[in-house]
Amino acid sequence: MGKINDMVKDVHKTAVQHGWWDKPSEFGTLIALCHSELSEALEEYRKGKEPTETYYREDGKPEGIPSELADTVIRIMDMCGYYGIDLEAMLVEKAEFNKSRSYRHGGKKI
Repeated sequence: MGKINDMVKDVHKTAVQHGWWDKPSEFGTLIALCHSELSEALEEYRKGKEPTETYYREDGKPEGIPSELADTVIRIMDMCGYYGIDLEAMLVEKAEFNKSRSYRHGGKKI
């Protein structure tokens, strides 16, 4: 097992220990929670925060775009831990596949 899958296991274990899986959420709800973290990153940008800017609340909690992006990855890792998805293998597989794709995937604008 590699470092990413070790982190998936650790992130999911922490979520379980903190009660987030006492009553498992539906798949759609879990996806919406991932979206919510990305929306929080966008709101930080809309407030004028720089993409690399991290600031801290009085209690020490990190805030800002990097923190919200990390929260998104943590939510995804937690889901992978719950569902038994080998995230590390899929990241490698998708990165390799993407090398074979056409420029802008056939002319997509964004």
